[in-house]
Amino acid sequence: MPRTERPPFAAAVLLWLAALLCWPAMAQGVPAPPAPRIGVVTMEPGEIFFERFGHNAIVVQDPATGREIAYNFGYFDLDEPGFVPNFIRGRMQYLLVALPLQQDLARYAELGRGVGVQWLDLEPARATALARALAENARPENARYTYDYYTSNCSTKVRDALDEALGGRLKPQLTGRSQGNTYRSESVRLAAPAPWMAIGFHLGLGAYADRPLSRWDESFIPMRLRDALREARGEDGRPLVASEETLLPHRVGQPPDEAPRLRVPALFAGLALAALALFARRRAPRALAAAALGFWTLAGLLGTVMLLIWTASAHVAGYANENLLLLSPLCLALLPGGWALLRGRQPGPRFRWLLWAVVGCAAVAGFLKFLPFRPQENVEWVLLLLPLHWALLRSFVPRADAPA
Repeated sequence: MPRTERPPFAAAVLLWLAALLCWPAMAQGVPAPPAPRIGVVTMEPGEIFFERFGHNAIVVQDPATGREIAYNFGYFDLDEPGFVPNFIRGRMQYLLVALPLQQDLARYAELGRGVGVQWLDLEPARATALARALAENARPENARYTYDYYTSNCSTKVRDALDEALGGRLKPQLTGRSQGNTYRSESVRLAAPAPWMAIGFHLGLGAYADRPLSRWDESFIPMRLRDALREARGEDGRPLVASEETLLPHRVGQPPDEAPRLRVPALFAGLALAALALFARRRAPRALAAAALGFWTLAGLLGTVMLLIWTASAHVAGYANENLLLLSPLCLALLPGGWALLRGRQPGPRFRWLLWAVVGCAAVAGFLKFLPFRPQENVEWVLLLLPLHWALLRSFVPRADAPA
């Protein structure tokens, strides 16, 4: 009797059914790949001005190989078209870069900047999702973001990535709490070792920088984010930080714990400058005119810069800066009259009216300090500059020429 063959289609169906029945047992025998280990690396402040605020990154450790990749949001491209104009206008583009952790640490070791890592206690699925999101965002087509010093920087990007990985559980823990810090106090405090930088922040920031920050907002500082993570909890109530490790020792100076208090020194300096101007108006009038020319030039230029920040840039923290009343661009219009005084001549009526306008603006700045709805912290500048403006008015405008 001839041998019958099983049709190919029937054999395929039987094989498919057998595989389907055996799949659960086979799947149970294959372990899931281990989740990556996630850490937050915090770099201490350095000595160069752009290092004063510290830095941080997210590190992803492959449990199989031990390979550690740092995801660093702090890179920018100097060769980017229009880099300098974009920087001035506040529209700078930063990059997320993925690189081996040891390569990232090498520069900090040379500079003596301390580095520590906080290893996080994340659910395996969340750790895996975070690692995948970081790898995807680090692709060249996704890596760029618009930088803002206070709301979108290397530290806030780390904070936001962690919050997303935790399903939004980090932000509620930090939003309702405040230590009373402000953008101004934190900026001036960290810049204090470089006085010119601290003065620039204090002078150039408007009222936006003086609202009390929540722990969430003040995490724009990497060290503040590190401190906040120490108190944060995961979804099951366990501490978010499982362990901490020092990777590099810190060998350079640390910033002060608080911003310097300058009101008393500013008051005495302002009174001293005013007294010196009143003394010089009779003993050395031309020397006083030369000093006034320098002061008005500097004041006018600084005021012009502050006005441009407000009207022609995206630097929101510098908008509506009341220091414009103390360092007015109108001071530049005083320069012709100042040159006349330097040559021993009397300037015309326009000079006197402009000088009264400059002093009037400074007086308004002082008056605003008594109003409860004007929160800008610039009392130091009022105490320093208002007496000087008044003394120059008394020195160059006789009382008989005062406006009626």
